Amino acid sequence: MAEALISVLLEQLASVTYQYVGEEVKMVLNAEKDVQEFEAKLKVIGAVLEDAELRQVKEASVRNWLEQLKDVSYKMDNVLDEWKTEILRQQVEKQEEHGGSTSRVTKKKKRAVCFSIPSSCFCFGQVGQVSRVNLRLDIAHKIKSLNENLDVIAEQRETYKFQFTERTTTEQLEREKTSSFVDESIIFGREQQKDVLVSKLLTESSQEERGLLVIPIVGMGGMGKTTLAQLAFNDENVKAWFEIKIWVCVSDPFDEIKIAKAIISGAKGVGPNSDELQDFFQCMSESIKGKKFLLILDDVWTKEQRKWEKLKLPLVQSGAHGSRILVTTRNQVVADMVGAPTHTINLERLSEQNCLSIFNRMAFYNRDKDGVLEAIGEEIAKKCKGLPLAAKTLGSLMRNKKTREEWQEVLNSKIWDYEEVEQQVFQPLLLSYFDLAPAVRRCLLYCVIFPKDHLISKDYLIELWMSQDYLYLKKNMEKKIIGQRFFNNLAVRSFFQNFEEDVLGNIWRCKMHDIVHDFLQYLTQNECFTMEVKGGNDTIEALGDKIRHLTLMLAPEGPLSCVSFSSCDLRTLATFDSKFNAVDSTLISQLKHIRTLNLSGGCIEVLPEEIGELVHLRFIDLSDNDGLKKLPNGVCNLYNLQTLRLRECRKLESLPRSMGKLINLKHLYVEGCDELKYLPKGIGRLTNLRILDRCPVGGGKDDDEAFKLGDLRNLDQLRELGIDIDGDVEVAVGEGEKASTLGNKQQLLELKISFQDREDDEGRRSSSSAETLNFLRPHPNLEFLRIKRHNGSTAPNWIISLNNLRFLSLFEWNECEVLPPLGKLPSLETLCLWGMKGKKVGVEFLGIEKETSSASSCITLFPKLKKLEFLYMEAWEEWKGVEEWKGVEEWKEEDSHITIMPCLSSLDITRCPQLKTLPDFLRKTPLQTLEIISSKSLARGCREGRGKEWPKISHIPNITITPKYSYFDSDDEGEGIVEAEDDVELQERPSTSDLQ
Repeated sequence: MAEALISVLLEQLASVTYQYVGEEVKMVLNAEKDVQEFEAKLKVIGAVLEDAELRQVKEASVRNWLEQLKDVSYKMDNVLDEWKTEILRQQVEKQEEHGGSTSRVTKKKKRAVCFSIPSSCFCFGQVGQVSRVNLRLDIAHKIKSLNENLDVIAEQRETYKFQFTERTTTEQLEREKTSSFVDESIIFGREQQKDVLVSKLLTESSQEERGLLVIPIVGMGGMGKTTLAQLAFNDENVKAWFEIKIWVCVSDPFDEIKIAKAIISGAKGVGPNSDELQDFFQCMSESIKGKKFLLILDDVWTKEQRKWEKLKLPLVQSGAHGSRILVTTRNQVVADMVGAPTHTINLERLSEQNCLSIFNRMAFYNRDKDGVLEAIGEEIAKKCKGLPLAAKTLGSLMRNKKTREEWQEVLNSKIWDYEEVEQQVFQPLLLSYFDLAPAVRRCLLYCVIFPKDHLISKDYLIELWMSQDYLYLKKNMEKKIIGQRFFNNLAVRSFFQNFEEDVLGNIWRCKMHDIVHDFLQYLTQNECFTMEVKGGNDTIEALGDKIRHLTLMLAPEGPLSCVSFSSCDLRTLATFDSKFNAVDSTLISQLKHIRTLNLSGGCIEVLPEEIGELVHLRFIDLSDNDGLKKLPNGVCNLYNLQTLRLRECRKLESLPRSMGKLINLKHLYVEGCDELKYLPKGIGRLTNLRILDRCPVGGGKDDDEAFKLGDLRNLDQLRELGIDIDGDVEVAVGEGEKASTLGNKQQLLELKISFQDREDDEGRRSSSSAETLNFLRPHPNLEFLRIKRHNGSTAPNWIISLNNLRFLSLFEWNECEVLPPLGKLPSLETLCLWGMKGKKVGVEFLGIEKETSSASSCITLFPKLKKLEFLYMEAWEEWKGVEEWKGVEEWKEEDSHITIMPCLSSLDITRCPQLKTLPDFLRKTPLQTLEIISSKSLARGCREGRGKEWPKISHIPNITITPKYSYFDSDDEGEGIVEAEDDVELQERPSTSDLQ
């Protein structure tokens, strides 16, 4: 973690020293010499940090040295942040003076307005000049003092004799060498996977490449990949099938010569006399030439395609047909590189019973079982969470513990308290951890602030990383993109699990395995701390002075005042599952260097004005505080603030007027703040804004203080935008389509527009939303669009120009009877139509026009559509396809040059009671799932073998029909049927009795 901290700090030193050269800043550069010396020492220390990070796992003295280095680095980071905050303050002050003011400070009467910062107070007016000089002197003194402290640390470095290392050639922690010999008596829970693997090894495959099939086994460390490979390697049928069986422990780095030597030795071949790689490959080829071999490459880490292909080529060329390579890896990227996805074996967790079997086999080896100990052992085994390596290690630990007290002590202890467990359970995770780049490591360690089994939002996590300055810029790349790459890096290495996807198929949320969480707690036990806040008036004991990130759990009702932060220098304070309704101002004042503040999910009614003094703050989450009605004005002094989350603060009535001073704000979340009727005008000055999830207009103040649609014009960095339009809104005369307020926003990917269709006191409805929608015409780069309650008779014509649109939802268009030609959208993957008024869906929906009939080339409509939903369309009666355009007599689908929905996999028709028919083209779609819910007429027509619509859907493997009503009716042939009230699921071949 120190290595990543140093990297970011070096960037900040360079930035502050050389970038800001304005007159107001030069006075601070009296400390320029000290800054340069500090920077030079950090660079020298940074050259040995890779070795220090590795050694600190086992050497406490090295760990203490790193703690001192981090302490000085954090303090310097704070000083530099004070410096940068002064610069930001000057920028805001100039902005206020030059006509951009939205604050309530008048120009006629200058008042001293304080912007508190640790060790200083910035002011407008004469007093402010003195204060600024004091601030700069204070910064200079701090830098000089920290420079002296770093001198001592740099001198201590020499005593440890660290090795200079480069990450590309870094020697990793010593790995336990694997072998092909395994005791099958302690293998549990992998029988099915073994049978699948053996079958792949022995069965001919149509996907073999020149006779060689590569089978990857992928899973997190400790999951049993090597064990499974050993089981297959020693299977009697496998032994008889292959002429040569070779086991190579590859590990990291990927040494081609070492691997080639092992293959030559395993094949009983003769090695070369030289050290040239090509000579080794030649001998390797000769040793396996014409023989059917099984090669196990265990623990592969390299992602370099070139190295892999160079090794694979002679194996492909020389081995006999039917040869196999089995690769075990912790990295999904490696698995994808070496083998076909259809042959990849992903190892899942073992059951609790299988874990218990492994634990008991080890714990009670050569001793009699004890009923009391067995009961405790069952609870201990649950801590393994499906990891066979953990079960084996814990079982081995308990083998020599004889008494109930000893077993109970282990049950109630943390895994890292035991050196035996640390080395055996955490070693696979340590290996994965040290394979990460330093910046990614630090991002992983920060995940420990979440409670165990917590659902982690990917975007939320990335914003937290940003708030801690973990995502340093690379070639002007967006920090969020860097964060997504870091997240994906951790995901493919199995540090996350239980992934949930959003409507676009992107990872939305995930969890972290408990043992991974324990592992991170072990690595951060001096810096991150989680504690439960109990009731009563007792003050919790002082926290350790090294703690930087604190998680509070289960804080009870009442003020949050029983915790003191004075003993530590927190950068993160996060609360979970808490109910406190007030935050003590004294407590807030102790958080002088806080970067990340999460007080969500509580009952806060008032936030102290002192929060405006926390000038280092980048992230505030106050979501789900139902009693919060307003924010203190001091929030507007947080010039470093990047993320402000206020979601579901249902009583929040307004935001401070001076919000325009938050010049670094990137993410503003106010969705679910139902009482928030308008935003302050100054929001339009926040040109760094990326996310504005709800922008209410038209329902609040109609004066110069309220944000209007036209104020969106300068927010060119927006990526996500939600607009709530309540009543009539003004659109500038002469603007409309050609000068759309969103048309220049190339970064905008997600847009939600919602109209509140209301009647005024005289019964008049809101004016048409068509003009407003034309004014809001987005850039064609848009990928996600949702429009609610459009009251125009036609759709805005710009929808069809959105060539990158992947998701479209149209909700309650009560005046629109004809759907737009959505089949022309080339990238659309998901389409949801909810509460539309029309009675018919026909060729206009597909996008077929008169000129289509004369087209000679093939046409594909809805070319990428995967999911289609028709919901609550109660007036809908007909759904016609191309047959309507050609005429049933003339049109033959097999001869048509028109292809419709070739990728459709899911169709949902819910609450469409008048719909009776389906279009003929459905029979040609690759539908996998069909749901017909509360649509009685269509359900009747879709009875297997009896309904008229059945031939159109008979190819679909998964059909669910849920009639809502129970009634007796007659079908078209006069047969009586009774529709059931319960859900009807039709799998593979539905039974006719299901609908009777």
